[in-house]
Amino acid sequence: MPYDQGQIHATLSEFVRQAGGLGREAADIAGALDDLGAINRSQSEAFDKLFEDIRGMVSSNQSISHEAREAETLAGQTRGRVESALAETRMLASAVSRVEEGISSVGVALKQVARAADEIGQIAFQTRIVAFNASVEAVRAGEAGKGFGVVADAVKDLAQRVQSSSQLISNTVSQLDQRVEALAKEVEAEHGGKQGGAEAAVDAAIEAFRSAFGAVAAKIHHISSQADGNLTACDNVLNAVQALDKDVETSSRTLEASRGRAHALLGLSENLIEITTHSGLETEDSPYISAVVEAANEIGLLFEDAVDDGRISLNDLFDENYLPVAGSNPAQQTTRYLRLSDAVLPPIQESMLNVSPQVVFCAAIDRNGYLPTHNLKFSKPQGRNPEWNAANCRNRRIFNDRTGLAAGRNEKPFLLQTYRRDMGGGKHVLMKDLSAPIYIKGRHWGGLRLGYRFE
Repeated sequence: MPYDQGQIHATLSEFVRQAGGLGREAADIAGALDDLGAINRSQSEAFDKLFEDIRGMVSSNQSISHEAREAETLAGQTRGRVESALAETRMLASAVSRVEEGISSVGVALKQVARAADEIGQIAFQTRIVAFNASVEAVRAGEAGKGFGVVADAVKDLAQRVQSSSQLISNTVSQLDQRVEALAKEVEAEHGGKQGGAEAAVDAAIEAFRSAFGAVAAKIHHISSQADGNLTACDNVLNAVQALDKDVETSSRTLEASRGRAHALLGLSENLIEITTHSGLETEDSPYISAVVEAANEIGLLFEDAVDDGRISLNDLFDENYLPVAGSNPAQQTTRYLRLSDAVLPPIQESMLNVSPQVVFCAAIDRNGYLPTHNLKFSKPQGRNPEWNAANCRNRRIFNDRTGLAAGRNEKPFLLQTYRRDMGGGKHVLMKDLSAPIYIKGRHWGGLRLGYRFE
């Protein structure tokens, strides 16, 4: 039984409605997969970074272990050398002690010589007295005592020389004794001790060194052992991270394939909506399409008038040398046509917000997704909170995602897309994105985007 026109129209309308629902679900799935893909990529990058960090830790621990072993070996060698040096010092201390003993013995001997010299001097003095008495007696004896007088004179002369020599020995011994005593005091001050002498001091130093060096060697050995333990732990973690990284990589490939299929499904649903719209059938999107196409043509004419009036050159209107705005987050850019777009676009874009309560935004973008001038509610000055900026400061930004680039580079009469719009702060809204191309002097400049919610 043939269908009448009313039935055909109703069937097509239902088809369009179902296609719209399909597009909505496909957009939600595709958007969710995009988010998961971004998370997955972030995780993959994090695992790569973690992997590199752990490898760095392994390398560092290997270096620590190697250095600790070398330090332990060097410590052993140093200990041997120092103990040898201390042993030599002890020998030197022993020699110094023997020198001290020798000096002391010399002092004793000198004192004995001094006493002997004194005794010789006394004997010489007594001999001189005897010789003097003998001389007196020889004179009294006359001729008989002349020979005895000669002997007395000789004894006297000998006694005089003995006493002189004794005095010289005494003086020399006294000087030597003073020098030896001074030397003994110096040696004692340099090497002696109140209770143990130099040898006791060196023995104490050797024992203190052994104790301290033993503690250092023990600590070095402990560090080496810990480094070996860290190496084992790092190897285990490294193996685990490698396994996780492979899992993430596998998930990433699977997710990427799913994203591709979801976007293909989304593209199919958008094509169905576009086909039905071009067929002349009135749909819920028809009023938006007419308004967007008309507004895009008006913007093209206004830009052409500005060129004709000399307010801007055609080259400046197609400026793609985006200059970053310092300190902006998210990043904003400026171009040479920004002043003109701020003057021309707001009246048209603000009026498009009144097409329907479902309209969320209307903004012109160039072929690269750069959005110079947004609606006033989305053109607030940036603050310190990037999430707030992402939702409220959307002007002067580049939106080069799938939807943004497609809208800016579309040259068909219109393009209807379905997507999840990032509102900032982790919030998303399912929307339709309708765009129409903007031409200036026959050159494709970009497009006018109209975002509205599903009815």
